[in-house]
Amino acid sequence: MPGTASENRTLAAAAAVLGYATLIGYTDNYVRVIAEEAGLWQFHAVRTLMSLPLFGLGALLFGMRLRPLNPAAVVARSLVHGTALMIYFGCLAFLTVAQVAAGLFTAPIFVLLFSRFLYGHALGPARIAAVAIGFAGVLMVLTPGTEEPLGWASLLPVAAGALYAMGNLATREWCAGESAATLTLGFFVALGVAGVVGVVILAVMPLPVAEGAAGFVLRGWVWPSGGFWYWTAVQALGSTVAVGLMVRAYQLAEASRVSIFEYVILPVAAGWGWLLWGETLGVLAVLGMLLIFAAGSLIAWRAR
Repeated sequence: MPGTASENRTLAAAAAVLGYATLIGYTDNYVRVIAEEAGLWQFHAVRTLMSLPLFGLGALLFGMRLRPLNPAAVVARSLVHGTALMIYFGCLAFLTVAQVAAGLFTAPIFVLLFSRFLYGHALGPARIAAVAIGFAGVLMVLTPGTEEPLGWASLLPVAAGALYAMGNLATREWCAGESAATLTLGFFVALGVAGVVGVVILAVMPLPVAEGAAGFVLRGWVWPSGGFWYWTAVQALGSTVAVGLMVRAYQLAEASRVSIFEYVILPVAAGWGWLLWGETLGVLAVLGMLLIFAAGSLIAWRAR
C-alpha cells in the first residue's frame, strides 16, 4: 500500500535535511584549509560578497521576497545569529566540525532556558531532564579543561549555541511574517559587515598573528592563494543551497519532526572528518553525541 501524503512529505523533509547536513558537513570541514592562510574576518567578507548574487538570482527565478517588513527586528536578529556563527567558524580552526556542531546543537536546550527565564514559559520535568541530558552530552563531546592548550576554550561552541538559541527565539518573537529568504539574507549580510569591520580594525591596529590556523581569528587582510578563493566560493554556494534545503524541509513537515532530523549533522560531520582527514571520535564523544540527540528528541517530542 502506498504511503500517505503526510508520510511522503516527512520523507522528503528528511531527505532535504540530509542534503543540508551533507553539504554543511563537507564545506565546513574545509574551513581549516582557509584558516591556514587567511583570517576569519576576510573569509566572511568575501563569502558574503560571493553569496549576494545567488540571492539576487533566487529572487529573479523563484520570486523570493528579500525586503524586510520590520528592518529593525531583522537587523537585531541578524546580529545575534551572526555573532553565533562568527564564534562557530572561529572554533572550526581548532576543533573538529563534529565537536563544534555538538556545541551549536545545544541551542534547543538554551531555547527552553531562555523561554523560561526571559519569557516566563513553563518548564516541566521532562524538559528539565532534557536540559540535564544534553548538557552532560556536550561535556562528554568537548571535554573542557582536559586538552591543552584549549582547556575551557572548548566551551566556546556552547556560547555559539546560546546565541543561536536567542536568534531562534527572535525569529518567533520579533520577526513574525518575515520570509525565510529575508532572514537568511540578513544573516549573511551581518556576517559580511562584521567581516569588513574586522578587516578594517586589524588594518588600523594590527595584532601579532600566529602562523597557520592558530592565527585565524586575529589575522587581517592577506593576499591569499587560489585555494582560498576556491574554498570560499564552495562555502558560499554550499551554505546558500544548504540553507535553502533546510527552509524547504520546514515547509514540508512539522517543525517538531524536522528539528529531530537536524541532528543527523553530528554523525555526517564526523563521517566527513573521517573520510577527509582520518579523524576518529572516542567512545566518550560518541556517547555524548547520543545524549545530545536524545535531549533534542525529547524536547521536540514534548513540543508536539
